[in-house]
Amino acid sequence: MSSSAPRKPQSRQTLYRQLKQVVLERIQSGQWQPGEMIPSENRLVEEFGMSRMTVNRALRELTDEGYLVRTAGVGTFIAEIKPQSNLLMIVNIADEIRARGHRYHCEVLALGRVSAPLSVAAAMEIATGHSVFHLRCIHYEEGVAVQLEDRYVAPTMVPDFLDQFYGDELQPARYLLDHVPVDEMEHIVDALLPEPGEAADLDMSTSEPCLALVRRTWAGGNVVTYVRFLHPSSRYRLGSRFPAGTRYHAG
Repeated sequence: MSSSAPRKPQSRQTLYRQLKQVVLERIQSGQWQPGEMIPSENRLVEEFGMSRMTVNRALRELTDEGYLVRTAGVGTFIAEIKPQSNLLMIVNIADEIRARGHRYHCEVLALGRVSAPLSVAAAMEIATGHSVFHLRCIHYEEGVAVQLEDRYVAPTMVPDFLDQFYGDELQPARYLLDHVPVDEMEHIVDALLPEPGEAADLDMSTSEPCLALVRRTWAGGNVVTYVRFLHPSSRYRLGSRFPAGTRYHAG
């Protein structure tokens, strides 16, 4: 007569991970929509036969990860989805937005040649007052402003930059990605409050925090572009996943 080892009971850790996966599957399948209140902890305890502690841990971690929003005395809700921009790789925001199946729009606020102010000259490693190209534009997703782009470009590195027609079909990053390979890149991310003019451009309050991404790219030891992207924190987030050894371009 054969016998088998007794089956070990599932640990609480395994159970809470299982519940997290079920919740994520219901969100991703559309069964639970953004803004919708999910069943109470008591209901989930009954449905899955798990302890209150296990259910609470699963919901707490999903809240910390941004999938749920918990309101004391009210309930737990599916978080509104924030678009995500790639943090470490250089990508074109229009491509990201369209890949999500959303409408993209670009509004150019300024485009021309300017004398580099002190901070820009220092960042681009040139003399103060040196002539540089400047572009300022807003990127929209489904009619909502999600990024303010303030870009300076070295004329010697990209002489045809001002000759392009930037907008919905061609964005500055797209042109640079296609035409100017670079060998070095720097990204700096900061959290800050927008200046009044920036808040007006993004149609947001000056009291709402923003995520600022500052990027510099180099080719042959020379700065190609220095750009500052401003994102309302309630509308956008920054993150990245990419294979090692990716070749950079000057977006």
